[in-house]
Amino acid sequence: MNYRLSLVAAGAMLALAVAVPARGQGNGKGKDHKSTPPSQSVLPSPTIASASGAAPLAWIDDASVLPPGMLSLSISAVRWQGADLSEVNFPVVDMAIGLGPRVQLGASIPRIVGAADPTQAIGGVGTSYVSAKIALLNDATSGLKLAVAPTLEILGEAAVRSLTSGQRRTQLGLPVMAEIERGSARLFGSAGYFSSGVWFAGGGVGVPVSPRVAISASFSRAWAAEATSSLARHRNEISGGAAFSLTPHVSVFGSLGHTIATADDNGAGTTVACGLSLLVLPSTK
Repeated sequence: MNYRLSLVAAGAMLALAVAVPARGQGNGKGKDHKSTPPSQSVLPSPTIASASGAAPLAWIDDASVLPPGMLSLSISAVRWQGADLSEVNFPVVDMAIGLGPRVQLGASIPRIVGAADPTQAIGGVGTSYVSAKIALLNDATSGLKLAVAPTLEILGEAAVRSLTSGQRRTQLGLPVMAEIERGSARLFGSAGYFSSGVWFAGGGVGVPVSPRVAISASFSRAWAAEATSSLARHRNEISGGAAFSLTPHVSVFGSLGHTIATADDNGAGTTVACGLSLLVLPSTK
């Protein structure tokens, strides 16, 4: 399969991921639902296991930083299915560029297409993140890497509706990442806090199983205390994915995630995603 055919195949896969759930949109209009789509929560969006680890960049990520001038771009389609609602995001654009030996700038921007119940969905741009990942440690001997990623979170319109009085649409966060390389395997984890009152932590592992195929698995937990009660909202999720390299710089990936011990109104459900990832090398001129 040549490069052009690879892109056509990847594009067809993305179109299928969006088209299949789109046929169900409109079912259940006007009904009362117990599920709440992730786009309406201040808790982080479901994890998407990609070729490089997990996304979005602000939540569960590794501590690696792109070389100066290198650009990473991925476009994916995501479908979330709750107990009695579904939601589709397309495209979800994740990008990062290396600015220096220890700094990269990244962004994650989803577009909400709709839900199975139009009365429960707000289309348009969802909650987005812009971050600057700064490498603090890269020890070649031990394989240990540490990084910090000051992040600006911009809540989508649906999430804004869940805010209490005095809370703002833009939030600041400070995720901290760690990564350990053991042979060809990578262990990675993140933890941090956002000014909206959200805490999060999680980790995962990535392992190549062949020169072209890599798999990953992760667990994440996010929680936020309600301002009006002593109860805490939380979401726990297990996810796994695989990536296949079409060329040294082009890959396709897919992932499956499912929440555990999570209430329906905190976004409990199953998330399926697939996408295309590109690496653009810096110019040698």
